Amino acid sequence: MSELQRKIVNTTSAPAAIGPYSQAVVVDRTMYISGQLGLDVASGQLVDGGVQAQAKQALINMGEILKAAGCNYGNVVKTTVLLADINDFNAVNEVYKTFFSSNFPARAAYQVAALPRGGLVEIEADRCSRPSLRLLTSRPHHKQVIV
Repeated sequence: MSELQRKIVNTTSAPAAIGPYSQAVVVDRTMYISGQLGLDVASGQLVDGGVQAQAKQALINMGEILKAAGCNYGNVVKTTVLLADINDFNAVNEVYKTFFSSNFPARAAYQVAALPRGGLVEIEADRCSRPSLRLLTSRPHHKQVIV
């Protein structure tokens, strides 16, 4: 039996992890992207403008991680949306459908007691199919670490 190949994906084009975890991990041909808040990459602060602005920024951040691994939104198979208030479900959907416009990924959405940094929404992609294991090793503004 062969050992699973595991690679860490990290990019400076998305906010750094705010705890002891990776932005994303690739195992064989599947990528798992950690939950993304609506953090501005330059300031490290939540964007202004409420839940829709934070959802948009969270999905932009996810897109940068996808891009760093040679993927795009079309590779996403499953997402999880965490909401500080389930009443924001429809408002987040309005933003979400601008990033995933056809062949929607499977999804779960939950209201949680609280999110880090007082965020209103966090979105993770826990199943992203990759065409191959080869990660791009050098792209401007992208840093990838392989473990």
